Amino acid sequence: MSLARQSVLYFIFGLVQLTVDCLCFVALTWFGMSPIPANLIGRISGALLGFWLNGKHTFGVTTQGKLRPTHLARFVVMWSLTAAASTATVTLAEGAEGLYFAWLVKPFFDALLAVLGFLLSKFWVYR
Repeated sequence: MSLARQSVLYFIFGLVQLTVDCLCFVALTWFGMSPIPANLIGRISGALLGFWLNGKHTFGVTTQGKLRPTHLARFVVMWSLTAAASTATVTLAEGAEGLYFAWLVKPFFDALLAVLGFLLSKFWVYR
């Protein structure tokens, strides 16, 4: 599959993931949950969807029709690092300017992390 096609699919699936993630984060914090667990729950929600969509469709990884445990292990490492960066950012944003500011910062920072995620996914996670 071409790099252009992979980029487009990753972008489309990334928007879906980001939407699920941010909606969970906003809803959970709206109802009083702390930003740290709310961000992690949102990221897990998006990640579950993204791992499968990108593995099957964006990068076309199959072994007898299945993603391998090595793909999942690499994805978990990548996800853990990006989730830590995202959580630190929303926590700092919330502490500095309040919850509404964290709601605004999160999608932009997570979109930047998605660029790194694409490169790691293409060249490491799903290889």
